[in-house]
Amino acid sequence: MVADFNWAIGGEAGDGIDSTGKIFAQALSRSGRHVFTSKDFASRIRGGYTAYKVRTSVDRVQSVVDRLDVLIALTPRTIEENLPELHEGSVIIYDGERTTMQDIEIPEGMVGLDVPLKRLAEEAGGAIMRNVVALGAACEVTDFPIENLDSALEKRFGNKGKKLVENNKEAARAGQSYVAEEFDHEFSYELETTDSDYVLLNGDQAIGMGAIAAGCRFYSGYPITPATDVMEYLTGRIEQYGGEVVQAEDELSAINMALGAARGGARSMTATSGPGIDLMTETFGLVATSETPLVICNVMRSGPSTGMPTKQEQGDLNGMLYGGHGEIPRFVLAPTTIDECFWKTVEAFNLAEKYQIPVYLTADLALAVTERTFDPETFDMDQVDVDRGFVVDEESIDAHQTDKNQFKPHEITEDGISPRAFPGTDGGAHMSTGLEHDELGRRTEDQEMRVEQVDKRSRKVETAREREDWSPREFGDSDAETLVITWGSNEGALIEALDYLEEDGTDVRVLSVPYVFPRPDLTEDVQAAENVIVVECNATGQFADLIEHDVLERVDRINKYTGVRFNADELAREITETLEA
Repeated sequence: MVADFNWAIGGEAGDGIDSTGKIFAQALSRSGRHVFTSKDFASRIRGGYTAYKVRTSVDRVQSVVDRLDVLIALTPRTIEENLPELHEGSVIIYDGERTTMQDIEIPEGMVGLDVPLKRLAEEAGGAIMRNVVALGAACEVTDFPIENLDSALEKRFGNKGKKLVENNKEAARAGQSYVAEEFDHEFSYELETTDSDYVLLNGDQAIGMGAIAAGCRFYSGYPITPATDVMEYLTGRIEQYGGEVVQAEDELSAINMALGAARGGARSMTATSGPGIDLMTETFGLVATSETPLVICNVMRSGPSTGMPTKQEQGDLNGMLYGGHGEIPRFVLAPTTIDECFWKTVEAFNLAEKYQIPVYLTADLALAVTERTFDPETFDMDQVDVDRGFVVDEESIDAHQTDKNQFKPHEITEDGISPRAFPGTDGGAHMSTGLEHDELGRRTEDQEMRVEQVDKRSRKVETAREREDWSPREFGDSDAETLVITWGSNEGALIEALDYLEEDGTDVRVLSVPYVFPRPDLTEDVQAAENVIVVECNATGQFADLIEHDVLERVDRINKYTGVRFNADELAREITETLEA
């Protein structure tokens, strides 16, 4: 019995790879197994290699590894692409009746199962179900109870009618029966099931769920890979809480509508990716100058320009830190896990309103599209705290008015945070402008007021440094001489890499940083270490540059910018080689 099992399906875009992988992942999670998925897909509707990989275990899994146990190959390229991860005893399921698959050669030591996927699917009701036939074959190979697959099929197709669900169940059983009857082979895989009940979701969904829990009631966005799932999750859900989702005509409109909703008193958010962030930058400055609380979610992908829309990268860091003309105070939060996407979204809304400042909430493609299992208690809504900041009402507003009863929305305060009055508050009528302004929001070019307003806006960041906890997350051996620092989605792979390193006798301390700005002071941690390595997915080491700037010491760097996330075993090798060098 293999506790840690790796399965994949691969073919061309348009072959239903994504939906098939989700069905199998759902079936595994419903059987009480932990799941971690990974996707490789082309940025086109049809054609181009695409794959969906599932790693599963009865124990928690947090990354992918370089190993495949069962592969459903719909094209010859699928075998070629995954050959480095296949091993002796790996099972390859394919349809030898397809013209393109008739002459394939199964690598030595591996088990090839020629299953007539299309023919069996047609007999069950339609060729479109060939992938479900393959899932049934995989159930037989792994001794996985097909009843668990039934429940996933019901969830996927239940709203399309009972007959379609039954046809898919029949197709799955056709694949299972074919393997059982036609192949006399003892497979070495057995997927154990448990009574556990898990939630399966990806990072974009967790961000959407966190937004609703935080009280977000307006979302505007323009579809863009890989951020679109945030909008898809919110659509049909946020309305149940009195909210609204608007699909804008472009990213400029999206952020401007979100700004308008925020000025109206609603917790508001937009989400996009790198090219959209570029377009939103001008309004970003207006958000900051008008001191409007707004959450802007940036789900990073490979750039620059259009780049590789469906590939992984952490290349937008400098853009989020420094983007925009002039000097703009901002916060940048970077969740490190899928569940933290939920909690950091809640925190982003609180920070935005407490400090009346724009907040970048940044994930990346690896977090956005990866599905992972969690205990339902991970998202305990009773633990969600909503803090709307320094809001004044009719009873307290007079302390923030002039002697002419004019409200001061940009009042100079010691901590930099001015009072905020929601529309309709008696005595709270005011204006704001993107031009420099005085305490009343009226434009000004007065030199003294200019300095006071710039300093006031900047003080909010310093106040936040003092009041909030910006600590990193720590893993590994706290006394180790080697310190590895990372941010964003690399955390899971790095944690699992610790096991490989420990087996080789290498002790490592890991600091995973979810706050890019403001960020924790790591000076003492770096100075106490013999070796310091910064791990990130970009070419120039943007976060490593920040660390060196903060601590005034050089660090080693492990950078990956192939468009594919780090694997645990890969990271362990990279760390070992860096230390040896």
